[in-house]
Amino acid sequence: MKIVHPTAGVIPPVPTILDQSGKFDRAGMKLLIDSLVSKGVHGLFFLGTAGEFSLFTAEQREEIAELCLEYTAGRLPAWIGTGSNTVSETLRLSRHAAEHGATGIVVINPYYYKLSGDALFAHYAAILEAVDVPLMLYNFPALTGQDLSPAFVSRLAAKYPNVAGIKETVDQLSHIRQMIMQVKAVSPDFSVLCGFDEYLLPTLAAGGDGAIAASANFAPQLMLGVYDSFKKGDLAGVLQFNKQIVEIPALYGIDDPFIASIKEAVRLSGVQVSTYSLASPGAWSAEHEQSLKEIFSRAGIAQG
Repeated sequence: MKIVHPTAGVIPPVPTILDQSGKFDRAGMKLLIDSLVSKGVHGLFFLGTAGEFSLFTAEQREEIAELCLEYTAGRLPAWIGTGSNTVSETLRLSRHAAEHGATGIVVINPYYYKLSGDALFAHYAAILEAVDVPLMLYNFPALTGQDLSPAFVSRLAAKYPNVAGIKETVDQLSHIRQMIMQVKAVSPDFSVLCGFDEYLLPTLAAGGDGAIAASANFAPQLMLGVYDSFKKGDLAGVLQFNKQIVEIPALYGIDDPFIASIKEAVRLSGVQVSTYSLASPGAWSAEHEQSLKEIFSRAGIAQG
């Protein structure tokens, strides 16, 4: 397997597999991890948005993190989402992840009260000064209500060398471009990874480092196709894979929130795991299934 920097490449934000009663499905989680490792992705990110982190207690998050880290067992870089609304819980989860061998932690900003710039800086500073592992920022302003601006991230990265990168889940290419240009100017090893599938190519073209996008769970061959083709200078390959990827975002509009759609897509791709979601526990309808199959067909994704 080609070795890629731990904060670069195609890294799936792995769904947390739950049984039909909503309990953590350890066997299903192992099956998904094995499938992703075998398909050549460059790392794994557990307990992010797709992993339904906000719906678990701290104890549940620790249980999930332990299983994922122990079972991944160093086969790939493994990142754990530890963000919370409080510094104390973020520190608890971050220390736990570090103690159990996480490559690094991914920390979303607090998502209820909007913080001043200084308060937000202090939030991250407390974590960075207490935990000695790489920290990847997670910017998802549509859900948190507050953007991590390039200026803010530059300030943080300039002071703390263990700020390793950012997951930019923003629907604005100019924001990604500015993040790349401004932060890499003060921290050249800082990685910028897009959070939306269709932004992988423009992120790479602007000097970014890859993607942490949900389709890497059910169509990793497309994301890897763009990434590898770009690195080789294969323009025809880049364009072909990108043409397929741009069909995927429609999938996230099938159900709201989109977590069930991701899990059902994993199942349709051939990984037979439970698709129960705490975020949307309602029944997956025949209409939803048909919409998903049509998107798979347009994107050229094989059904398992």
